[in-house]
Amino acid sequence: MHLFLSVLLVIIGLQVSVQTAGRRSERSVNRFYRSWLTVSNGMWWGSWGFKDMCPSGTYAAGFSLKVDKPFYGVQNDNKGLTGIRLHCVSRLRASLGLYDDYASVQSEVAGWGQWTEIKWCPCCFLTAFQLRVKSFQGSGDDTAVNNIRFECSGRSLLHGDGTSWGEWGAWSQTCQGKGICGIKTLIEEPQGNGDDTALNDVRMYCCD
Repeated sequence: MHLFLSVLLVIIGLQVSVQTAGRRSERSVNRFYRSWLTVSNGMWWGSWGFKDMCPSGTYAAGFSLKVDKPFYGVQNDNKGLTGIRLHCVSRLRASLGLYDDYASVQSEVAGWGQWTEIKWCPCCFLTAFQLRVKSFQGSGDDTAVNNIRFECSGRSLLHGDGTSWGEWGAWSQTCQGKGICGIKTLIEEPQGNGDDTALNDVRMYCCD
């Protein structure tokens, strides 16, 4: 009886863990990648988080953002984007536009903000990205990364629901391989009474 209950609790626990992060939470942290993508306008505050990869055989076809709600005023400390989440599907499901069964992956994320709705490629996978970044403000309010755009396999664009501060930088290179399959983020830890910026830069990984 104790063995049966133990097995049942393990099964229930697995079901809960699967349902708490998108549709599926399994990851392939050590998955082989062909190349990585960077942009030149990211900021430098914080530390790089862990690399998180889509499950083997899947690629990022959609994304969602964690956004700190903008506040306007002299004393407000805005953060802009505080996290990015990739949503991964198989080649077959992406080609058919079926996004009901996906795995969600993310690197380090700051505590502020709320997650936006998922945006999906009309066909296939994310292949390049561009960041909107507010440059160093001196005594002003720094926010670092404020928004992101992605290009999809068919050259369509997905525009994130971030904030409007800063300027768009140059696009990353386009993926060598089928598409983006992983992410790593540069996150500044809370600064107490200092100026918080949260997300400062991002690296995307590409897989065959």
